[in-house]
Amino acid sequence: MRQLIELQKKLVPDLIDVLSIRYRVLRFIRVMEPVGRRTLASSVEMSERTLRSEVTFLKEQCLVDIKSSGMTLTDEGNGILLQLEEVMKEVFDIRTMEQQLKEKLGINEVHILPGDTDEHPWVKKEMGRTAVSVMKKKLLKNSNIIAVTGGTSIAAVAEMMVPDGVTNEALFLPARGGLGEQVENQANTICAMMARKAMGNYRLLHVPDELSKETYQSLVEEPSVKEVLELIRSATMVIHAVGEAQTMAQRRNSSPEVMERLKKEAAVAEAFGYYFNQSGDIIHKVLTIGLQLEDLEKIPHVIAVSGGSSKAGAIQAYMKHGPSQVLVTDEGAALRILEEN
Repeated sequence: MRQLIELQKKLVPDLIDVLSIRYRVLRFIRVMEPVGRRTLASSVEMSERTLRSEVTFLKEQCLVDIKSSGMTLTDEGNGILLQLEEVMKEVFDIRTMEQQLKEKLGINEVHILPGDTDEHPWVKKEMGRTAVSVMKKKLLKNSNIIAVTGGTSIAAVAEMMVPDGVTNEALFLPARGGLGEQVENQANTICAMMARKAMGNYRLLHVPDELSKETYQSLVEEPSVKEVLELIRSATMVIHAVGEAQTMAQRRNSSPEVMERLKKEAAVAEAFGYYFNQSGDIIHKVLTIGLQLEDLEKIPHVIAVSGGSSKAGAIQAYMKHGPSQVLVTDEGAALRILEEN
């Protein structure tokens, strides 16, 4: 296939350009359906006039359905898009990027989605869809315990979750307590949403993420908290995000002293309450109830979901510590990481 694509690029370069445009249009419709033409034109950065002709073509091919509520993909359109995704990985040379990133980060598996979440937020939903697909390939036939963290990337995974014969037997758990942020981005909320969409079961952890030593010791001995923590540590899969250090510290309402320390020691990444510098060294640890880094070593499948060119430094720093075996990211982050020496 690679040879055919290279020939097409030289002999009929317009074909690749048209294919790329229609691929972007189909992707966005799938993520946002039903979607109006004006919203679609703005999101794919295309004039309404140009978009109208593309949508008309796709409708004539029975790939798109247009109603008063907006555009949606037909069953045939969904099928074509699934096949096209494999082709476009070759067109955009994403398979090569995935191999290069896997080698650079020293992890087992990398999945890269075309686009940059920083520029096109809808790409995050495509990352969520891919993460769900990766999850389902790694689930056991029974006794799955899935721990999930908070954040917008993991919320996108929950949004894209669909049930099957395995997930409806799974138990979903929050990997940590709450950060006191927007409720829709908290681990408890995401855990419950993911379980409902998967038609599985869930348990919640009703504790703050950051605690004093005295409160921590008291809470971890509470029977209900202790039971959930034991279940979390016996998870068969963890789905988590990677955050930027300063952003996460602000979300935790960290003290000025902690903020200054993170700045002074050049912290760039955060995950599970640990802050990392660019070399992957842990420079600060928040006392949290939930999964710790050492717990991840015993968990069969650890999947990180994080994208956007602005997150490249955070992803690279965190991955140097090595607790995640799989990364789902986007082209923006991947290119930025690969550009660095």
